[in-house]
Amino acid sequence: MRIERELMRGAGPVAVLKLLEGGAKYGYELIETLARSSDGVLDMGQATLYPLLYNLEAQGLVKAEWRESPSARQRKYYALTANGKKRLAHDVEQWRAVARAMQGLGVLQPGLGGATA
Repeated sequence: MRIERELMRGAGPVAVLKLLEGGAKYGYELIETLARSSDGVLDMGQATLYPLLYNLEAQGLVKAEWRESPSARQRKYYALTANGKKRLAHDVEQWRAVARAMQGLGVLQPGLGGATA
């Protein structure tokens, strides 16, 4: 199940920031990890990911640099900045608040989505 465009606009940036929390990644690696880790729900193509990354970079939330990958290919790696780490923490708290609200409405079952106090 893929989520609708409006939900992806909200979920996409925080999902990418969260993946980068574990270390720098290149674009295709992000696409593959998003699809695999979310069972395809947050699957996004290059046409969605790269504008999102450019936007995050323009906001100073990620930085990009060209590096040689383990396969000896040059790849553009993206990493969280200090501001990106702060934004991620803020966004995670907001998503938890949304999840708690949805639990209160009966949309989500308790215990799903990390919506603990």
